[in-house]
Amino acid sequence: MPVEFLTAQHRASYGRYTQDPTSAQLARYFHLDDTDKAFIYKRRGNHNRLGFALQLSTVRFLGTFLSDPTDVPASVMSYVASQLSISDFQVLARYRTGESRWDHTSEIRAAYGYRDFNSQPEHWRLVRWLYSRAWLSDERPSILFDLATARLVKRKILLPGVTVLERLVASVRERVQERLWRVLARLPSTACQRRLEDLLVCVAQGRVSALERLRQPPTRTSAPALVATLERLVEIRSLGVNQINLSFVPPNRLSALARYANTAWAQTLLRMPKTRRLATLLAFVHVLEFTVTDDALSLLELLVGELLSTTDRQAEKHRLRTIKDLDAAALQLYKACAVLLDPATEDVAVRATVFTQVSPTQLTTALNSVIAIARPPDDNYYDLMLSRWRHVRLFFPKLLQTIDFEATALGVEILQALQFLKSQHEQRKPDMSAAPLGTIGKSWAKLVFAKDGTCDRKAYTFCMLENLRAALRRRDLFVSRSWRWGDPRLKLLQGDAWAAARANICRTLNLQPTPEEELKALTQQLDEAYRRTASSFPTNAAVRIEIEQGRPTLSP
Repeated sequence: MPVEFLTAQHRASYGRYTQDPTSAQLARYFHLDDTDKAFIYKRRGNHNRLGFALQLSTVRFLGTFLSDPTDVPASVMSYVASQLSISDFQVLARYRTGESRWDHTSEIRAAYGYRDFNSQPEHWRLVRWLYSRAWLSDERPSILFDLATARLVKRKILLPGVTVLERLVASVRERVQERLWRVLARLPSTACQRRLEDLLVCVAQGRVSALERLRQPPTRTSAPALVATLERLVEIRSLGVNQINLSFVPPNRLSALARYANTAWAQTLLRMPKTRRLATLLAFVHVLEFTVTDDALSLLELLVGELLSTTDRQAEKHRLRTIKDLDAAALQLYKACAVLLDPATEDVAVRATVFTQVSPTQLTTALNSVIAIARPPDDNYYDLMLSRWRHVRLFFPKLLQTIDFEATALGVEILQALQFLKSQHEQRKPDMSAAPLGTIGKSWAKLVFAKDGTCDRKAYTFCMLENLRAALRRRDLFVSRSWRWGDPRLKLLQGDAWAAARANICRTLNLQPTPEEELKALTQQLDEAYRRTASSFPTNAAVRIEIEQGRPTLSP
């Protein structure tokens, strides 16, 4: 792992002013309160007062003292000097070359609680924080470096040299990486290790290793592609990694190892030390199972969507083909209805008059055409979908046998229906009398149920296929070992899972593990702020209390 990871620009900006601070930063870090001013006014001469104030503001903002304390942006100089009523900046030339600036740094450190980088226990706490952060996340070393810098500034720890902090970050990340390799390499059994190692070996019939073959994603949206993806998932599970509990390892760390294995050559992995190689392959197979499951369910969604859109296109074509016959039949019926509704035609003469306009044969033909062509408004032409039965039989039984669906309370009925289809897939004439019927809508009911009340297997299967797609989208159904289609509730840590992760997460976020300690600290800060404000209120010209409509208000 490289020790030097910072760019030249990043190094040059460390502990330095790179641009003018914003107005919010000026107000936060460069404002001098009454305590600061009382301390500053103890210095003799404007040069000492302005120089001392600049050093105090700089260490608050940058976390370190500058070798030239006057090397600050003009906006900072003006903002600090205006608070001290100093207009002549030339006095800083005397401060820059004087010896009092070194004494001022010691006084600021003693009065404001700034400590050296190597002081204990802060240095140990920083290392522990870096270790927890590196273990839980996969942040780049430069980001971890910036976060460590911000932490040091916040906790009033003077920044060390850039190479010192850079080496510390690199060494902690290396320790975390080596720990991860050792932990993962010990988990698989001897047989599982052998199967993982075999992934890197090219078979005799070709020049492609199993690793390269397994990591190839599907390239087509078709039933054979879905079946091939499901078979690939079965092969991945046969390696036995899914039997190993990896819940204690942060997912980001596993994903980082898997990403490397997903792009590296098999020969590169073979040259690794055994511990690292086994850890990398274990993480790769673990993540690959989730990824391939995602691929399979995504293909399923696309296939069902294509099936529904194809049905819609067929329905539209069918409608266009029959519209002329429907129009002709409607015109014949119009002639008959016009006579029926004509008040000038006597009731006894209606039939004879109608038959003079439209013969009985023509009228019968028109009625039959309307019955055959016209469809109710809620008809979705699902009967046209049934012609794709062989297409669905290619992948749907394999899907139910391979993917273990789970359900929330709203998806229990759909899950029961899928389990029923799974149990009946090998029977040529399954007993549909036990099929769960609670999720069959009105559009499907007329196709699923025959006139004698029996359940049609094909229509029932297509109905459940559409329900499966809708339930997956709503997350009423989910698959545990999946990223995209998993249970979103699992991302909320509860019970034992939260108790196990609490210490590391709180340490990473700079929080105490119990709320009482955090509330106590916040209470103390608020109390100090109120008392400080109250004590300086009589002499504070920027704020006053006014009585408006008999009620006191703070102004401005």
